[in-house]
Amino acid sequence: MRICGYAIIAAGGLGKRMKLRQGESKQYLKLAGKPLLYHTLAAFEKALLIEKIAIATGKEYVGELQRLIKRYGFKKPLFITEGGKERQDSIYNCIELVAADIASLSASAQTRRVILIHDGARPFIQPKEIDRITELAYRFGACVPATLPKDTIKVRAGESDFIAETLDRSRLVQVQTPQGFRARTIIAAHRKAQGKKFYATDDAALVERFFPHQKLRLMEMDYHNFKLTTPEDLDFGRAILKRLQQKKRKR
Repeated sequence: MRICGYAIIAAGGLGKRMKLRQGESKQYLKLAGKPLLYHTLAAFEKALLIEKIAIATGKEYVGELQRLIKRYGFKKPLFITEGGKERQDSIYNCIELVAADIASLSASAQTRRVILIHDGARPFIQPKEIDRITELAYRFGACVPATLPKDTIKVRAGESDFIAETLDRSRLVQVQTPQGFRARTIIAAHRKAQGKKFYATDDAALVERFFPHQKLRLMEMDYHNFKLTTPEDLDFGRAILKRLQQKKRKR
């Protein structure tokens, strides 16, 4: 039986730093004529090892998401749920949907399930990268994509305007998504976090907290897989998308 991946996509962020107009969502801003979320979903649709996708979005955008899926003909089974107050709450809602689906499988099938958790605002992840993360997550129990920092990183002294220390850049990485985990591990980590009201800035931190014995396998990434956060990122995003499309045409 082959590895089978579930993708969870957080697409409920308000995008405050994007400086949008009232009622606009970052996920539906146009990139090369298509909504940003289209590009994200298309990558997981094409990934060979992803079987089903769960998406958390704002209550007011459920209808728009359903229309997007129908318009572009996405075929993989989808679970859609409303997002929670925080990103982690939204992911937890998806986790429970996926957990219920996995629970309906045989015990042997459950052991080969992997869950990848991704930010909807990272539209440039590639299908082959998704499959590689899925493979590494199954092999090692957890896999986190990351880039090497380009800049020197310094620690701020409290909330002051002074520097406390300089970190060794050779030991630092900037983590991204999709982060992949054996299904039973990340399901348990999210349930424990929910029970203890523990919040972290990424899903790997929950595994670090509740399953410290579980090593996180790094997968070094190129710099294209960044998160669109500010208006300037849209300009960078258009350039990245153009470069990726040119690469595909040359193959």
